[in-house]
Amino acid sequence: MKMNKKSNLNDAFRLLLCGLFLVINPALYAQTIVHSLSELIPYLDNDNVHVKMTPGVYTITVEDVKNGLYEKELKIKNITKVLLLFEGDNSIYDFTGVTIKIETKVLQAYGNYQIHELQILGNNNVLKNLTLIDDGSVYDAPTRRATNIVMDGSHNRVEGFYVTTKGSFPYGYGDAFGKGGRSVIKHQKHSACLVRGESNHLKNSTFVHRSYGHCIFMQAASNPVIEGCYVEGEVRKTDAMLAELGTGSPADKVNFMTVWGYKLPAGYMMSTGEAGIRAYDGGTTHIDGEIITRGTSNPTVINCVVKHMRTAVTLAHATGKKYVENCTSIGNENGFSLGSGDVVNCRADVVYGPAYASTYESDKAYNADITILSSTEPYYNGSGNVAYIGGSKHKIVLRGSNQGVEHGLKIKVGGDKNNIRLQHGNFPKQNNFKGSDFELINLTMFPIELSDKSIEITGKTMGLISNLGTNNNVEVIGE
Repeated sequence: MKMNKKSNLNDAFRLLLCGLFLVINPALYAQTIVHSLSELIPYLDNDNVHVKMTPGVYTITVEDVKNGLYEKELKIKNITKVLLLFEGDNSIYDFTGVTIKIETKVLQAYGNYQIHELQILGNNNVLKNLTLIDDGSVYDAPTRRATNIVMDGSHNRVEGFYVTTKGSFPYGYGDAFGKGGRSVIKHQKHSACLVRGESNHLKNSTFVHRSYGHCIFMQAASNPVIEGCYVEGEVRKTDAMLAELGTGSPADKVNFMTVWGYKLPAGYMMSTGEAGIRAYDGGTTHIDGEIITRGTSNPTVINCVVKHMRTAVTLAHATGKKYVENCTSIGNENGFSLGSGDVVNCRADVVYGPAYASTYESDKAYNADITILSSTEPYYNGSGNVAYIGGSKHKIVLRGSNQGVEHGLKIKVGGDKNNIRLQHGNFPKQNNFKGSDFELINLTMFPIELSDKSIEITGKTMGLISNLGTNNNVEVIGE
């Protein structure tokens, strides 16, 4: 009997502990089912909740805005309206089987406000498996600008999302007529996902990008991780843009005069969006009620695929450790530009632009192993470059397909990038670099052109080599 009493006491004690743990962390045990957006909204500022939304299609309309259903407002430099604002901590939101459609006209319904469709301000939250669709025309631009997803706070994870981004102006020209402070055509951008905050994680999500703006970009982000994401934009020949002559299109109305100070040149392929994955050296973020201004540091990008964007992965403006592994660039204007850092086991075709281009002459210690991919698309690489390398102290390995050799593509060290944005002396600090004191191993048949601004380049090549530089020693090897 004594043993039974002791056993009963132990059982009672365990039940008490379980009950206390449930009170402390109900998110692990209790799941709340919501059946509508109006039922969901009250839980968005709660801590320690586990909310699951009933599968189905839900729509946010202009009428909803008129009726005041989505009135969250933030101030970060500009006045911002947020449709779905997640402010709690330690919560899980499961949207498996859920599609939320947002009418693109909603981006105009608030007047002169920046629109965030979904934003996280809290910490340690998980949002998963949502399909988020911009429902309308690619030309339904926001009055100011818009972003589908914004991640602030710390240690949040967005996982398993499928996002279609639409609605911007102008659309169809990339950055030819402006992007930042200067513009020939006033633009209203719409980006897909902005990662800020501390140690936030974007995982296994798909972005179908049909908008002028970045797809995934980082500002004021410390230790962000972009993992397992697929990004797909659109590309368009500059010849097709020039064919709008006489149509009264936005480009035609400005006589195709670009923001770079010269008429749009033929012979290039441009993305209609901006960067696939990019980091910035400035920005603001909300963490625990504090507004913090800083750059992006220690970004990690792994297992991602980027197609038809202005660049696949550009981290040149981030600081700290920059790491990219097992990523693929398909049909982008540019592949992997980090300034410094590691590109491990990555792949890129060169059908529309280089697999890699140095961002600045000060780029240093860029260590990359990139496999060149073949493509079923016809080559339209206006720059003529497989890679453009400037800076110093790198170790770069290029291997893989030789497709494109017959089109005259080459690996350039220093000299003219022949980039569409850098003609006629435009942006001289971004062109005609010196390349010095680094190792280049070329295991393809693409020729290497060592410009007169190349100094002390060492390595090996299977392709031909022309050497106009100083103290270079690149050995030609057999297959």
